[in-house]
Amino acid sequence: MKFPERFSNLPAYAFPRLRALLDHHAPGGEPVHMTIGEPKHAFPDWVTQVIIDNAHTFQGYPPNEGSPELRAAITDWIARRYGVTLDADKNVMSLNGTREGLYNAAMALCPEEKNGKKPVILTPNPFYQVYMVAAISVVAEPHFVPATAATGHLPDYTSLPEDILNRTAVAYICSPANPQGAVASRDYWADLIRLAEQYDFRIFADECYSEIYRHDAPTGILSVAQELGADPERITLFNSLSKRSNLAGLRSGLIAGGAESIKRVKQLRAYSGAPLPGPLQAAAARVWADEAHVEENRALYREKYRIADEIFGNVQGYMSPEAGFFLWLPVENGEETALNLWQQTGVRVLPGAYLSQDGAGGNPGASYIRAALVAPKEELQRGLITLRDCVYG
Repeated sequence: MKFPERFSNLPAYAFPRLRALLDHHAPGGEPVHMTIGEPKHAFPDWVTQVIIDNAHTFQGYPPNEGSPELRAAITDWIARRYGVTLDADKNVMSLNGTREGLYNAAMALCPEEKNGKKPVILTPNPFYQVYMVAAISVVAEPHFVPATAATGHLPDYTSLPEDILNRTAVAYICSPANPQGAVASRDYWADLIRLAEQYDFRIFADECYSEIYRHDAPTGILSVAQELGADPERITLFNSLSKRSNLAGLRSGLIAGGAESIKRVKQLRAYSGAPLPGPLQAAAARVWADEAHVEENRALYREKYRIADEIFGNVQGYMSPEAGFFLWLPVENGEETALNLWQQTGVRVLPGAYLSQDGAGGNPGASYIRAALVAPKEELQRGLITLRDCVYG
């Protein structure tokens, strides 16, 4: 039996890899889980009732692109958040989680070649792993661009050589960044859009952490693209309710972009996608329309930022995140630190190397660990103090 070679060299996914590292060792104390970015704050209590009220729609096939009510709620939110008016029929589509959209957008929109050569898909390094797999799936070359302290923890795509940029078809960018929490400024977005116009490539903007921030709301790419008069087909936005509303299990994401781009993604998804069930679409529409619970959620994370800053403020190299809910903590060796921390204390973190790929300068995540600020306040505080004392004491 012959199997395909295209995915044979994929590294183990981050969390199976972490389990292989830690699970055959006993924890050194009561476990505190800080690995996965799974929100633990309460979601709005009325969500369950909306699902119950619409349970009868489980009987029918749900709209593949999202119900009219859900798409209208999405475009209304985009107008409130970014000041950009989109057509609910032409410019947006609901997703079964943004990972699906980030993958299918490459399948639908990345050309087979660029300037007669194999296309390149740019990705920050560290990165969300679906970016790499999407590139491999469309037989493009994933090109990993370091997002380090030297570049403000965002990739400097403008510094790439012309031979790479001339072959670039798609550039993924995550802001606020996972795992570093860095935020793309208006100037960063503008420079990237101009670069994309100069070298004729698309930007896939993953803004899933945009609603968790410390002070000012992060600038979104749609706002800057509208200001610059950029071609709408050049920009594709992704977001979700997972982090914004603590509803990772609802699997409600969105994709927004030019009418032709969304048409092509819809066409592909009609064959291969799994739409959100009707009762969940009804709940998602209500959640996208509500901001009160988002403000309450943001306040809880701001308190967690304060706690983290208080605990790690004297640690050399500590970077207080601008947004999102991860700490990107400097260590000598992330994998050794994660194992030692688990064995000695029971605190569980993710080695930064598991989110990165080796490059010319080594693995940019190798000397970091990622800790998620998702546990309840008291548990989080205990875990962070334990982590600090073990690793930096």
